[in-house]
Parts: sequence; C-alpha cells; structure tokens
Amino acid sequence: MRFRDPRLARRVADRIRKLAPPYQLRFCHVCGTHEWTITHYGIRSLLPETLDVIAGPGCPVCVTPASDIDALVSLALQGVSILTFGDVIRVPGSEMSLQDAKAQGGDVRVVYGVSDAVKMARREPERDFVFFAVGFETTAPSTALEVLGRPPENLSFLVAHRLIPPAMELLLGIGDLHIDGFIAPGHVSTVIGMKPYRIFPEAYRMPTVIAGFEPLDVLFGILMLLRQIRRGEAKLENEYVRSVSWEGNIKAQRIISDAFNVSSGHWRGLGRLPSSALTLKEKFSRYDARRKYNIKDEASRDLLPGCLCHLIMIGKIKPPECPLFMKACTPQSPRGACMVSSEGTCSIWAKHAATGKHLP
Repeated sequence: MRFRDPRLARRVADRIRKLAPPYQLRFCHVCGTHEWTITHYGIRSLLPETLDVIAGPGCPVCVTPASDIDALVSLALQGVSILTFGDVIRVPGSEMSLQDAKAQGGDVRVVYGVSDAVKMARREPERDFVFFAVGFETTAPSTALEVLGRPPENLSFLVAHRLIPPAMELLLGIGDLHIDGFIAPGHVSTVIGMKPYRIFPEAYRMPTVIAGFEPLDVLFGILMLLRQIRRGEAKLENEYVRSVSWEGNIKAQRIISDAFNVSSGHWRGLGRLPSSALTLKEKFSRYDARRKYNIKDEASRDLLPGCLCHLIMIGKIKPPECPLFMKACTPQSPRGACMVSSEGTCSIWAKHAATGKHLP
C-alpha cells in the first residue's frame, strides 16, 4: 500500500531528522487512531531524540465520565435494558462496570451502532431501552439522525458525545504542558472541516496540521509542522486532503445542529470543559434518558486509586510511567479507562509498544 511504503517512509523520516532543531519539540495529536498508527508502526523510533509526539484526550471511551457509567449501572440493575458499544461495557464506573452489572443480572447488550438499538427497541416494545451515545463529532451524526427519525417511545438516549476543539484548547491552558504543534484528528475533521481549528494558529500561534491515519500520513503531518516551525510560521494546514475539506460535511453538521445543543460537559479525569458536549434539544426531551429517569450529576470516582489516566490523557506521562500499567492494570483486567478501549493509549501501548512494526 502506497501510504505504508517503507522506502518513502525512510525518506520522509530522513527529512524530519534534518529539519528538527537541536532543542526539544513536542507535538500533540488528539486521536486514538493516530496513537495506534504511531505505536503499532514504531514511528517514534524514526524520530530524532529532540522530537516527541504525545497523545492527548483522543479516545471517546476514555473521557466518558464515571457518573454516566454509574447511572447506567443503576438503571440496568433496576430492569432497564442498556444498549452500548463493546468497548464501553468494561469501562470502570465508581464501583462497577456495565459488564459487572450484567454479571449481576442486569440486561446490558452490545450493539454495533445506534440503528441496531432502534431496531431492537422496535422488536421488544414491552421493554424500556437506553442507548449510551458515546463518541466525538464522528459518531454524533448517526445518533442525531436516529433522534430526528422519531425512534420508538421505549428507546431513550443517554448522550455522552464530546467535541474535540475545546479539549485541544484545554491542553494549551495547562501551564507545565508545553506543546509546539497539533496534529488534528482526521476522522473528526471529515465532519467538522478545517474551520474550527483556526483558533489555534490565529489566537495561540500554534502550528496545526490535520493528518490521516496511515504511517506516511502521520510522518508527513510531522514534517509539515517542522516546516512551519523552521519558517517561524503558525498556520492551519491539511495533509488529509483526500478526505477533509475546509467546510467539512455540511449535511452532517446540519443534522447535529438540528438534534443537539452545545453545552459544557464533564470529561473523565479532566473536569468540566465549556462548550465541549452535546445535549438533546428541548423538543426531543422525551428521548432524553437523563430527563426520563431523573438522572442527576451525582458524586462519582473517575479514577481508581493509583490510576494516572488523567495524566496519560493529556500527554504528561507515557503509560509505563503509571505504577499500575501492566501490573494491576492490564487489558484483561483494566483499572483505568485508558486500558479498555482499542483507542486508549494504555491499551495500545500494552498491545503494540513492545512488538510494534518498524517500517524501515
């Protein structure tokens, strides 16, 4: 495959090494798939010692707050059927996961998409269902589309969709976390386009490049950031031109806007971020599980004792620096949300860091 061509990868890596300054630089991506590519293909091993690529909060499952898990666990144990994605079922709540609730007799079912949840609710009109709508801007349109399509009355949605640009802005406000450039997520950008990232070069003088997910996409994204730094520039550039446009997917944006309002939202381990979450509009309140079941923001425990997911999700530390990593916390027995999802940094490092492929 041309985007994994090892000869071209070596050429780009050589160019990166020539452009890298003698002082330390740190680039931050905000996408679990980027982290998978970087780790699986050993891309960090191709970079000079003065250049580090850190992982930001780019895993939607990882940032889902424990309070939402706790609410769903409670509903499941009260007889409500919970529908969720497979990588969510093992995410820790304050006391237990949805998988634990299922083991205690709760009706927790894995679905592949929100349309499956709608079909299931239609087939079983005598049961009450809650679909746990998790994800960034990439998955929000599918939830919105089903809400706008007037799903069955026995289905409600616990919406936990989060928005990426506010999380990137949060990272720039952390005093002891120095970032020299952003690699913006390709999947999210296919929906929202380039415009929402303008704030980073314009207001923060932060070089920003939208990149795809193949090894050469990531390497070219790094090279483009280095070129900006070499020239003393701060621009918004698009490496992923085959999928991302300036305007993005207008139809998907309109669907999201028709179904949701933008509000503040709690991110696991990061706290409440302004304008970072989606909530159902008032006219769809009959489908809002938070209203239907009077779900309140109860005190919850996002991090179990010893877990450093909050530091891993902002790139302050790498997974091996957490004392629980591959000891008390493993893919088979996760203690933190970062070890659960296939997009979680700890899960990726556990499965790929030691055995990752090297392109050269």
